[in-house]
Amino acid sequence: MNIIVCIKQVPDTANIEIDPQTNTLIREGVESIINPFDMYAIEEAVRTKEKLNGNVIAVTMGPPQAEIALREAISMGVDEAVLVSDRAFAGSDTWATSYTLACAIRKIGKFDIIFCGKQAADGDTAQVGPGISMHLDIPQVTYVKKIEEVTADRARVERMTEEGYEIIEAPLPVLFTVVKEINEPRIPSLKGKMKAKSAQIKALTAKDLDADEKLLGLNGSPTQVVKIFTPPPREGGEMLTGSTEEIVDKLVKVLKDECKSKI
Repeated sequence: MNIIVCIKQVPDTANIEIDPQTNTLIREGVESIINPFDMYAIEEAVRTKEKLNGNVIAVTMGPPQAEIALREAISMGVDEAVLVSDRAFAGSDTWATSYTLACAIRKIGKFDIIFCGKQAADGDTAQVGPGISMHLDIPQVTYVKKIEEVTADRARVERMTEEGYEIIEAPLPVLFTVVKEINEPRIPSLKGKMKAKSAQIKALTAKDLDADEKLLGLNGSPTQVVKIFTPPPREGGEMLTGSTEEIVDKLVKVLKDECKSKI
């Protein structure tokens, strides 16, 4: 069983700064971590490998320092790691990112399952995983909360919904995006840390991918951020005081008056 897990290194801070020229995140000099949702993807990839005697390759797209995230993934049980890094990828939106990662995955070779976190903490779009499946032309199942069964050619999973969950069966190869309910990420062992420290990280550049250069980076992104600004603080509002019954009565009156003013 050949398994790929896509991860992302994200800023570990609430004080995010934006480049005023490109309207993209400034990552230099900012402490980074593995995207929290991707930790669950790593864990599930490793658990699947352990059940089916497979091989797990972690892939990330980012600057050279993203190698740190790959080594952490290896310390958790991942077998190999690939860093997709090139200045040509700078400023990629979710479409260009998913295209680039799909090209890298094709370059890696045969795979059965791709695991991704539900979304990235710095973008919150939840689009890259589905985008990868689109570019690779394989089925996808999002918001996976449990892997029920994996055979040589099919997988059955539970997919979380707002009302409960769905049981979905899909043919391999397939891409899953996972939610935090799926598992509890392990703490790296000393043996895992030692392996990660000496592991060879394979690097892929734009030239290595055989990709269309027009579809890479900021210039290849169909969506671009035109302006970023902090919205002004909301004004007004009224604090209701008194007992619970008094507050309810006041609130009902306010709502009735508001409704009347709209008619």
